[in-house]
Amino acid sequence: MSLFFSALLHVFLKLFFILTPFFVLSTFLVMTKDFTEKERKRTAIKVAFAVLLITFTMYLFGKYIFIVFGITIDAFRIGAGVLLFLSSISLVQGKTVQVKDDNEDIAVVPLALPVTVGPGTIGILLVMAAENKSLVLKIADCTGLFLAVATVGILLVLSVKIERLIGQKGIAILSKVTGLFIASISAQLIFTGVKNFLFN
Repeated sequence: MSLFFSALLHVFLKLFFILTPFFVLSTFLVMTKDFTEKERKRTAIKVAFAVLLITFTMYLFGKYIFIVFGITIDAFRIGAGVLLFLSSISLVQGKTVQVKDDNEDIAVVPLALPVTVGPGTIGILLVMAAENKSLVLKIADCTGLFLAVATVGILLVLSVKIERLIGQKGIAILSKVTGLFIASISAQLIFTGVKNFLFN
């Protein structure tokens, strides 16, 4: 049981940071600045559901990508690590998403995909699904993933209150700190992939 909760906590923290919650929060606030409180909350919930659907689909069925294309897990580790590293650079540099001035539904595109679930996130989910074979670890992965996405959804629902509490500068600082964590995770992925590729 301790293995389950240890794995769950590890997955939750890793995925929470990889989903770049504070960057998503900042983008969400910019893109919903003209929304009413009810519209903003409805959009936040739609984003959370869309992210859940995308991430669970990638985790549960992504293994077939390895089968169809004949890609090794270590090659995917390296690729996912590089993409995550590029994402971390964008976060540390404080780059923002360009906002279109139109009436389209923004919950799924671009807020869920690619703002919240980018290529690096998809890569991590595919690697996790391929690595963990036991049922206990897969349940821990799914539970951690659900909690991470739910936490991001709660942050979006409370976005205005959070902005009032810590301000845009505070959100920007947290976003940069998130970028540093993601850079560390990406480096670990690349090193593991290269080591396994060279010595296994």
